[in-house]
Amino acid sequence: MLQNIPQVKLGIVAVSRDCFPIMLSQTRRAAIVAACKAKGLDVVEVQATVENEKDMLAAVAEAKAAGCNALAVFLGNFGPETPETLIAKYFDGPCMFVAAAEGDGDLINGRGDAYCGMLNCSYNLGMRHLKGYIPEYPVGTAEELADKMAEFVPIARAVLGVQNLKIITFGPRPQDFFACNAPIKGLYELGVEVEENSELDLLVAYKEHANDPRIPDVCADMAAEMGEGHYYPDLLARMAQFELTLLDWAEAHKGSRQYVAFADKCWPAFPSQFGFEPCYVNSRLVSRGIPVACEVDIYGALSEYIGMCVSGDTVTLLDINNSVPASLYNDQIAGKFPYALTDTFMGFHCGNTPACKLCADRAVKYQLIQHRLLEPAGSDPDFTRGTLEGDIAPSEITFYRLQCDSEGVLRSYIAEGEVLPVATGSFGGIGVFAIPEMGRFYRHVLVQKHYPHHGAVAFGHYGKLLFEVFKYFGLADIAYNQPKALPYPTENPWA
Repeated sequence: MLQNIPQVKLGIVAVSRDCFPIMLSQTRRAAIVAACKAKGLDVVEVQATVENEKDMLAAVAEAKAAGCNALAVFLGNFGPETPETLIAKYFDGPCMFVAAAEGDGDLINGRGDAYCGMLNCSYNLGMRHLKGYIPEYPVGTAEELADKMAEFVPIARAVLGVQNLKIITFGPRPQDFFACNAPIKGLYELGVEVEENSELDLLVAYKEHANDPRIPDVCADMAAEMGEGHYYPDLLARMAQFELTLLDWAEAHKGSRQYVAFADKCWPAFPSQFGFEPCYVNSRLVSRGIPVACEVDIYGALSEYIGMCVSGDTVTLLDINNSVPASLYNDQIAGKFPYALTDTFMGFHCGNTPACKLCADRAVKYQLIQHRLLEPAGSDPDFTRGTLEGDIAPSEITFYRLQCDSEGVLRSYIAEGEVLPVATGSFGGIGVFAIPEMGRFYRHVLVQKHYPHHGAVAFGHYGKLLFEVFKYFGLADIAYNQPKALPYPTENPWA
């Protein structure tokens, strides 16, 4: 997976205002590095301490020479406003800005006033239109700042990943699925490149991979992953050929970019022309850190990729699909879990969720809805086979999405919850999800703000980190599932 997401090498640069003792910043910097080491965080200690612009250039050069792609700019005292903020301009990577708390010396010669300096630092970043990551509370002791630097690593990973990402698409969005609209403007604002291709391009590339000598090894890997009785043996070669097609396309077309994600059209023409459903192959790629969003959902693929960078784990993309029947709720959820019926829903998709996130009885099956639509009534499934189906394993989750709306404005939502250990009794890759106040969130965020039906799912609680990433990207609208005590602007107080 790490082959398709950045590896962050974090450095720390201390800055010092020349009317304060430089040793104050240097000794406090060393204490942070020691605290990071004790916590298992590897940090490059840049030796050049910044008091002026020449120092700034020297520090940036030293950090680059050491291979740093992210920096913590540390105000050990008040700090020099111009040089410290210019670090964010001259360094090729995200920078966080933090400041020292007092308490490690006397308040005469040992007072640094970094609490004050952080205000002017932020002010100068704004005047220069420079981006800098500033934590919720940016002032702390060495141990506290070491924790904040550890939190910065996945944020920096997401920023670096997005800035070096290409999303490759095949085909236009299916008819009646224009909800997955993708104004390109928002991608360019984030620094993402996009390459749009036709389904015919993909079919040609697929046929060119017929009899690829690597196919048997991929087939063996698929069989080992699923286990006997959980796949169609006659289908493996077709799916392996497709997997190799996508991997080769990614390598040949990433161009100047380091990382890649896909958004592919998967119906209605795909199964009859390729001879299978692509879902299982998509699940295998996403388990390796290469999202393959279905239904040409470009912002779904982008959301998945961001979640991978933040969590360091695989993710999935699901329909916010159907309500939980009252009978199932009463039998399996009420009184056992602290959720109302309207807090629950089923997240579903045909079969793109990685096998490692499904229950043990998962298997490669056929797409029931497509079989109804595309194959003769009463026939055995043929080319509609290829979905990976099973209940999603119980887990903490974060449901989220970054979207460019029809006006070209980037916005997002984040909601933490869990997948309940409740059998769905349904088909596809599906789970019973529970999110506090989901009913209100559904109405006043998802419906009210015109979000599409797809949401990305990270397996764990990553709301705090995703919020910081979206805030760094400049999103003014980051919605979340608000508690009852905090009404939404559109919520009727008499309802």
